[in-house]
Amino acid sequence: MTDTRDLLNELRIDRSAPPRDGLPRAAWLAGGIAAGLLLVLLLGWLFLRDPAPEVRTAKAVAIGGGGTAASVLDATGYVVARRMATVSAKVTGKVREVLIEEGQHVEAGQVLATLDPVDALAGRDLAAAQVAAAHSQVAGAEARFREAAANADRLRGLVAQQLVSRAQYEQAVAERDALRAQLATSRRNVDVAADQLAIAENSVDNTVVRAPFAGVVIAKAAQPGEMISPLSAGGGFTRTGIGTIVDMDSLEVEVDVGESYINRVEPGMPVVATLNAYPDWQIPAEVIAIIPTADRGKATVKVRVALQERDPRIVPDMGVRVSFLEEAPAAGDTEAAPRAMVPAGAIALRDGGDVVFVVRDLRDGEGTVAVREVEIGRTLGDDREVTSGLVGGETLVVDPPDGLNDGDAVRVADEGN
Repeated sequence: MTDTRDLLNELRIDRSAPPRDGLPRAAWLAGGIAAGLLLVLLLGWLFLRDPAPEVRTAKAVAIGGGGTAASVLDATGYVVARRMATVSAKVTGKVREVLIEEGQHVEAGQVLATLDPVDALAGRDLAAAQVAAAHSQVAGAEARFREAAANADRLRGLVAQQLVSRAQYEQAVAERDALRAQLATSRRNVDVAADQLAIAENSVDNTVVRAPFAGVVIAKAAQPGEMISPLSAGGGFTRTGIGTIVDMDSLEVEVDVGESYINRVEPGMPVVATLNAYPDWQIPAEVIAIIPTADRGKATVKVRVALQERDPRIVPDMGVRVSFLEEAPAAGDTEAAPRAMVPAGAIALRDGGDVVFVVRDLRDGEGTVAVREVEIGRTLGDDREVTSGLVGGETLVVDPPDGLNDGDAVRVADEGN
């Protein structure tokens, strides 16, 4: 019995015994709960934080500087060609061969295409045969006339001797005169036949399509085997031209100037033209003429501007911005500050001043913005002129959000040109 009680005593928990080494279970549980809460907070911050805003961008376009005189008016227009022709054949026929391709330079008179000449050649051969027949008729008429003239001369002497009657002589004279008229008609028939042969030769030549002037082919409109006609006699199944040629030396700019500002433009006025495709390339130009008519619907007047530089990069229908200058740029003048043209939506008001947000370090559609203070000049349609603080080519945020600040990250939705 004593042994059993001793064994039970050994199984009792001694509350007064010192704690064992290590942390108790409660401490481990509290630490796990704290770590879990920290992880939840971290994940919540990652998913609930505001992402980088998505913005639209546009590039500033350089419009001045480096010796450019002050501009009194800016306008937009297009490059046009004064000499441009869609070349067609003069006759209806089937295309046999086309000798041009887009972008090819051609000289005046160069063969562009040929039509099937079978009918034209047959017509020419027939006209040549008619010429030969007319010459044969002339030879026969000449022989008969000579015989009649000799007979009339002989009878005239016999009448004088009263060996033949005067009636016989007068009949011989009448026959001679009739044969003379027939001979003249035959000779005229020869001329008519020769003219018909010339027309037939011209018809054969019309089956060859030639370039009316030197230029560059910008469109090829026909292929071998197709029907072509200057009148489009076959409707949609008949081509009306072989191709289109542009004289690149005749390129100029046409711009529409508002009626309210046309008084600032005059012929011979210096102009600086900037192609939309090459915003950093300024082309010297001058006003050729002001077309003396207005567009009632747009309230504009068309102005022709001559480009003083020829370059293969200038092609028809390119968009161009022109600045009409007060005077021509002075040679060697490089102190004029560069100016830029930006969309009106790219300019924001911060702390009472005009600023733009310049996108920097743009990679994979993401970057950061830098606030730049600028000075604003003229309003040109939907654009504004920046006279300082910005140069052409920099990427700007269009319609920046109100909460956008210097150094913020942005995602570009649609990079402007």
